[in-house]
Amino acid sequence: MNGEANLLKLLQNMRPELQDGEYVFCSLEPAVASELCLSPVGQFLEEEGLTLILAKDEAEANRLDFTFPCRKITLKVHSSLEAIGFLAVVTEKLAQQGISVNAFSAYFHDHLFVPTEKAEDAMRVLGDVVRKSLRSQ
Repeated sequence: MNGEANLLKLLQNMRPELQDGEYVFCSLEPAVASELCLSPVGQFLEEEGLTLILAKDEAEANRLDFTFPCRKITLKVHSSLEAIGFLAVVTEKLAQQGISVNAFSAYFHDHLFVPTEKAEDAMRVLGDVVRKSLRSQ
């Protein structure tokens, strides 16, 4: 199951969905993270440490330093990991409206982490992208 790679189809069918809850980004030493009972929604090992994307309440409960309180928007289309330009279009449209985004691509979907206070604005922008792509058929 490779997912969709056609840019127009991706834009037309992305079905953005704002997830419940608030998330944050943390960086920990891998050994420290392994000692804690955490349930990250995303993680990436960098030279400087293990980046975790956690529910904000979980980070607070574990007294972790964090940054970027955000909401998660899942693009519900099954996008190919080899799709060209999909996230470029989406993030450019958000940037044009002054909305920062941290994008995370997983096997089935792309996930956008946007500042909490900009989440509803981001959903409007993404809805506009879908509508415009449908008109361009």
